[in-house]
Amino acid sequence: MSSGTAVLQKADERVTRGNWFTKFFTKPEAGATAAAVVLFVIFAVAGYPQFTEPSSIATTLYGASTVGIMALGVSLLMIGGEFDLSTGVAVISSALSASLFVYWFGTNVWVGVFVGLIFSLGVGFINGWLLLKTKLASFIVTLSTFFMLTGLNLGLTRLITGGVASPSIEPWPGFDSAVAVFASDIPVFGINVKITVFYWIALVIVATWLLRRTKVGNWIFASGGAPEAARAVGVPVGKTKIGLYMGVGFCAWLLGMHNLFAFKTVQSGEGIGNEFLYIIAAVVGGCLLTGGYGSAIGGAIGALIYGMALKGVVYAEWNPDWLKFFLGAMLLGATVLNFWLQRRAAKGGKK
Repeated sequence: MSSGTAVLQKADERVTRGNWFTKFFTKPEAGATAAAVVLFVIFAVAGYPQFTEPSSIATTLYGASTVGIMALGVSLLMIGGEFDLSTGVAVISSALSASLFVYWFGTNVWVGVFVGLIFSLGVGFINGWLLLKTKLASFIVTLSTFFMLTGLNLGLTRLITGGVASPSIEPWPGFDSAVAVFASDIPVFGINVKITVFYWIALVIVATWLLRRTKVGNWIFASGGAPEAARAVGVPVGKTKIGLYMGVGFCAWLLGMHNLFAFKTVQSGEGIGNEFLYIIAAVVGGCLLTGGYGSAIGGAIGALIYGMALKGVVYAEWNPDWLKFFLGAMLLGATVLNFWLQRRAAKGGKK
């Protein structure tokens, strides 16, 4: 064999597409997908057939969507190199801002919905702006926002209503149409599915397209992976990060409106601790805390894992006190599995 042929074959090997193992497990969502399959087998095959009933699947998807909507915003933010500790209370803040405005001023419910949107986007903008102006870590900035929103939720609710929960705004005009938009059931083959499931799926599709097909997606990955190098080539890192925080605010508004119109009232002390669920879903889905890596689909699968665990524990009649332990174990296990699979995939599936 001539040396030229040998060189050509070597070059061909370099451009040859990898095997299926390499193709799949180099994706950010690989570990989460494997964990989701294992979890489904545990609950669906190992003696709990009711887990796969259509009504149960609809309930599981609903539980996943209430985490997945926020996990989507958090995932994109983490890909951009930042994270947000205020997301749990931000959802409640959005719902309270809408509810208390309608109650105090007696306006149409849709005016309150718009006020809630402006408030949530404003909180996101302030988080991003402070991050850029102060040069502080996002941990400090958003932890401060967490405490301020927590106090604001309770303080304003007590000041306006004299209690710790917002009054029902059901009597106000526009309530029924708002319920139809944010908290209705949609029949699918005879099974009622919450509208949040469809919002969640639509947001995942849009976010995936944004990350993979647009220059904004390139900006997000560049801003998280190598911000200084990205600035050097003209990427608007600051605007990108502010936009990501506002995206988190939009997700908080959407979930907050669902909570408001599904339950008609909002407890001011709720939401604390939920930020960890969103971060868990994003990390299990393959997003790195260091930024520059992850996917919207991975965050969705991470939320689905939470939904399956929440419903599966009930059907398995396990003690629900162990749910948080189970979630922590899933976080550790999926992260380690994702790391191991990616290392093997980088070697072409070899040990």
